[in-house]
Amino acid sequence: MTAPAVHLWRLLKWGRILARHGALRGIEQDPNTPAPVRRLARVARFGARVPKVPRYADAFQAIGPAAIKLGQTLATRPDLIGDEAAHDLMRLQDALPPVPFETICEQLRQNLGRPIDTAFASIEEQPIGAASIAQVHRAVTTEGHHVAVKILRPGIEKDFARAIDTYQWAAAQLEAQGGEIARLRPRLVIETFKRWTARELDLRREAASASELAEAMQAEPDYIVPAIDWQRTTGRVMTLEWIDGIKLSDREALIAAGYDLKALASTLVHAFLRQAISEGFFHADMHQGNLFALPGNRIAAIDFGIMGRIDRRARNWLAEILYGLITGNYRRVAEIHFEAGYVPPHHNVAEFATALRAVGEPMRGLPVKDMSVGMMLDGLFNITRDFDMQTQPHLLLLQKTMVMVEGVANALDPEINMWETAAPFVRDWIRTELGPETALADRIVKDVQTLARLPDLIRNIEARYPPPGGAPPAPPLKDIEVVRLGGGWRYAAVAIVTALASVAATWVVLH
Repeated sequence: MTAPAVHLWRLLKWGRILARHGALRGIEQDPNTPAPVRRLARVARFGARVPKVPRYADAFQAIGPAAIKLGQTLATRPDLIGDEAAHDLMRLQDALPPVPFETICEQLRQNLGRPIDTAFASIEEQPIGAASIAQVHRAVTTEGHHVAVKILRPGIEKDFARAIDTYQWAAAQLEAQGGEIARLRPRLVIETFKRWTARELDLRREAASASELAEAMQAEPDYIVPAIDWQRTTGRVMTLEWIDGIKLSDREALIAAGYDLKALASTLVHAFLRQAISEGFFHADMHQGNLFALPGNRIAAIDFGIMGRIDRRARNWLAEILYGLITGNYRRVAEIHFEAGYVPPHHNVAEFATALRAVGEPMRGLPVKDMSVGMMLDGLFNITRDFDMQTQPHLLLLQKTMVMVEGVANALDPEINMWETAAPFVRDWIRTELGPETALADRIVKDVQTLARLPDLIRNIEARYPPPGGAPPAPPLKDIEVVRLGGGWRYAAVAIVTALASVAATWVVLH
């Protein structure tokens, strides 16, 4: 178990880097920041040259791979870090210096468990991408298939484990402060981040996600997921079909190649809606660099490390919320928020409906091409605090992906609108999934499943409450005290910084 002093030392070291890029200014100025955290932020920036304009993305890039991934996670949380920081963190790129090819070859040999030339006829020495977690090389298998080979960076698992350990500790200290910070649930943010990185650090799970998505998207033949080569895939190596297309970010090349940009934009939106609403399993990193145009106005996706999942009940709520906002039925949208538990019951449904109207009506007066999902989400974030709405991580990931998809679609076709394109799909989904026939069928299935569970339920009750003479109950566990960032830790932090300053001064004198 890592000592609190080690966590604090790491946080001060990272805080120093953040301070040099001006990334702690928002924390210091936010009235919702707990006083101990504000004091530590001041200690971290002591003596630093702080730029006038914060460079959040540059700061996380300087800290290292785990911070890059954390920054990408925080970019989905404008309610937690503010609009300015969230927008700047969207600049974060995974571009890092590549691992030497000799090291990559050794990684391949160890993880495939056989000589490289028995698996690949050739591998290009220069990677086509070097990210914070892995890098990708183009290769040809011994059967002559062109593939992309993704290999984890050496030691990346240990680096992430250390960083996440400290993130969790810091989040626990913040949440223990209570108030606004507790409502935003920082521990849950880090836990979500941990789950995302666990999938990315096990390439078999990423491969499985790609395979599952490919099966789910068979109803959308114009959306392609590359096939996985399972014989050349392990926990640290993933081999998949090579995609030879044009990135959706290269609009001029798409036009020169004769692609129908309107058709590509429509395909992208419909593919996302099918994933999120129909299947409940969606590619949550659908930026332009991960999407390629293929002949026939098809779209291929890559990089399945971050995937979102929504259960059927939440999808029903989501569909009704979207359709209610599209049609202006704010009362129903408000009722769904209360039914889902997103808004605490002590608030008033009518008041919440009025707040939603203030968000939706300004958009309804705009021309279709000017209406924006991003605008709507900004408005919703602004009312969450007033109605004590706790963070819903699965919905935040979905919202971030919606904004991303809308941005890519608008770059292809400036006239497209997510609302107008989504309305028929959402309407059909509601008619199919929320009609009386479906409700009756769901009730029958649920009742039969409940009856089938009764024997197990009785056995569980007997196991929990054994007859006299059975096993004794488990003893109570003691509570573990949460370390506060105030009090003694404030002085410990100052002592550490003072010691560092003394060492630096001694070094200057001796040199």
